[in-house]
Amino acid sequence: MWAAVPFQEDHTRSKDRPVLVIGHDGPWLLALPLTSKDHDRDAAQEAGEGRFWIDIGAGDWDHRHRPSEAALHRIIRLDPARVRRHGGQISAARFAEVVAALQRHHRYSTS
Repeated sequence: MWAAVPFQEDHTRSKDRPVLVIGHDGPWLLALPLTSKDHDRDAAQEAGEGRFWIDIGAGDWDHRHRPSEAALHRIIRLDPARVRRHGGQISAARFAEVVAALQRHHRYSTS
């Protein structure tokens, strides 16, 4: 999906970007922001800043079909009415990998 994602530093501002919808919380969609930036090469630095990513591959959400990563450290709530468009789909197997990574990340980050 594509939606307005609030900046972490200033929630009054947002940027239209692709997200991976992972579920819902009542009327809200729960989603992970996506990026085409490769964080694998600076994973230690990212982890030191509390940012964790998982590769999800390429898809129609990126017009150049670049490989993308989902932010495991940032689950956002979106108003379904504010979703701009459907951007693509990942496989069920890849989705299961994302869910497992989210469970591991949030179990360890909250203990």
